[in-house]
Amino acid sequence: MNLRDFLAWSRDKAQLRTITRPVDPDLEMARVMHAMEGQPLLFTGSQRPGWQVATGVCARREHFAWALGCDVAGIVPRLAAALTQPTIPPLTTDAPCQEVVDHEPNLDALPLLRHLQDDGGPYITSGIAVIRDPDYGRNVSFHRLMQIGSRSFTARIVEGRGTDTAWHKALAAGQELEIAICLGVPIHVLLAAAMSPPKGVDELSLAQTLAPTPLVHCTTVDLEVPAECEAILEGRMTGQQADEGPFIDLTETWDVVRQQPVIEIDCITHRRSPIYHALLPGGLEHKLLMGLPREPTIYQAVAEVANCLNVSITPGGMSWLHAVVQISKQSQQDGQRAIEAAFRGHSSLKHVVVVDDDVDPFDSAAVEWAIASRFQADQDLVVLHDQPSSSLDPSARQAPGQKARSAKMGLDATIPWVDSTGRLLSQTERDSFRKLGYDGVELSRYIPGPAKAV
Repeated sequence: MNLRDFLAWSRDKAQLRTITRPVDPDLEMARVMHAMEGQPLLFTGSQRPGWQVATGVCARREHFAWALGCDVAGIVPRLAAALTQPTIPPLTTDAPCQEVVDHEPNLDALPLLRHLQDDGGPYITSGIAVIRDPDYGRNVSFHRLMQIGSRSFTARIVEGRGTDTAWHKALAAGQELEIAICLGVPIHVLLAAAMSPPKGVDELSLAQTLAPTPLVHCTTVDLEVPAECEAILEGRMTGQQADEGPFIDLTETWDVVRQQPVIEIDCITHRRSPIYHALLPGGLEHKLLMGLPREPTIYQAVAEVANCLNVSITPGGMSWLHAVVQISKQSQQDGQRAIEAAFRGHSSLKHVVVVDDDVDPFDSAAVEWAIASRFQADQDLVVLHDQPSSSLDPSARQAPGQKARSAKMGLDATIPWVDSTGRLLSQTERDSFRKLGYDGVELSRYIPGPAKAV
């Protein structure tokens, strides 16, 4: 289930569009990607000899479902289960990502994109970084990387997180932190890298639970990486720092310029005829990879207080600040309990809507219908004041060196169990709130063309 398998699958589904004319990674490619947002694309003329560029790999939930071997509704339960049963991945010596080994790397030869005119430089946006913490072991995470030289990047490293703490430990010991940047990563590994499990839980063990993830030892650093990647950049996170940015963030606004660690690349290994995965910052891939891995943590928190069926973090909330939680309601209080639990499951969450089992949480019109038909603001609205929030929310109250804070809101859009007088409604009365539907038909019986059940 590597990147090439996905491209073959999307080609078979008539989803993949191939662009053969030369396209410049400097601004032009990002403009094409934006114009065809959500569409898997393969650029075969990237203006970087030997490289092709793929995008739109993670732009739809159906792509994640394919990688996990389930339907869209099954994604969150699969991810939640993986968090509870990590599996040690096997080691191999037969690694496609090491078909070519280059000990004289030149980053200028890679099709790194500059997305907007004011970008600080060309960026890697879909790479995952593998490091090892002396106390907690292997850590895998996303870091955007801005090229600042033919063999160097400056990387956005969030303060206090896994890579940052391991880097400071290395510096305190008078060492540099070994690092491997993986490019063209299988979809299930991208998901695992974005899941943020507890300290000491290896993200690659989550990946192995989701799908087979053989690892290979790097050639110049003491780290293991997924063997099915397209390319690996092996190097060191030094004690030097340099400006990182400007760069467009998840909110589709400029992030600030910061002094960030410098990474030196000593070796590049890759597949023959490698494929680079370009992820459009602020686009659908960015949003889904950020938000979807938060769905299982919300799911787990809600499942502790109610019968949770599914969770959707919505693109309209930047796939970070808004969620819909679907429950099978068993008591009058379940909706409010689910609201409070959802905020515990994802501390950056700002607004949440809770719906019943007859409302599709991935259908925005259905969710709005539930709010319109089942929600009363004077009874079903939960407002929490001055809560820890997300720095990605431009409206949040922010102070340097402090956690952002915001008001939060939950809407219980489940079927009411009592009327305005407090009388408990009967099952028949509650059932009257359910949306009616029609039985499906086989349209090929009526309309010529491919059979399709509706």
